[in-house]
Amino acid sequence: MSERITQTRGAAAGAPAETSVADAELDCRGLLCPLPVYQASRAIDRLLPGQALRVVCTDPGSLADFPALARQRGLALLSAEERDGVQVFRLRKDGDG
Repeated sequence: MSERITQTRGAAAGAPAETSVADAELDCRGLLCPLPVYQASRAIDRLLPGQALRVVCTDPGSLADFPALARQRGLALLSAEERDGVQVFRLRKDGDG
């Protein structure tokens, strides 16, 4: 089981976080709890404050898990979407996160 993280370019400085592109992406499709949240947590550790992570997964439990991760770690949950069994989350690391 390999972790797939893609570094992407963030938005220009000063761009609103809600409209910016994620700084990193994590593909957790096919992984079940607790692996998507665990791998996202590890990826967030590598981000700088203010950077965002986009996570794509297929575990239905992630709809409850990622908001809980954001609360517990002090992250901003920028978006949470589900379409056709695929969940996509955008989290921003604020402070030490």
